[in-house]
Amino acid sequence: MGLGNTAKKLQRVADMAETLYEKVDELRSQVNDVKAHVETTSERVERIERDLDDQRAILDALAREQDIDVDSLLAGAAIDEAEPSHATDTGSTADDADGTTATGE
Repeated sequence: MGLGNTAKKLQRVADMAETLYEKVDELRSQVNDVKAHVETTSERVERIERDLDDQRAILDALAREQDIDVDSLLAGAAIDEAEPSHATDTGSTADDADGTTATGE
């Protein structure tokens, strides 16, 4: 009778080990999928950053050609963003994405 109980316990341990192995294997697969996704995303971000740098260089060249003070424009945009009431003070009525003006109308 002692051997029967031992055999049952060993079988239960073996079943638990098999279940655990399946879960570890599933987790390994998920980690590999996440790793591949992260690598793809990283490559995509690098490509977007290169494109953005190229576009910035073109815009800077065009701004120089047209004698546009980019730093001044960026500072003004930052002020407008930080102080929305400033935009209405200067007469700006730029529409937001939802179609409302900067004053919330």
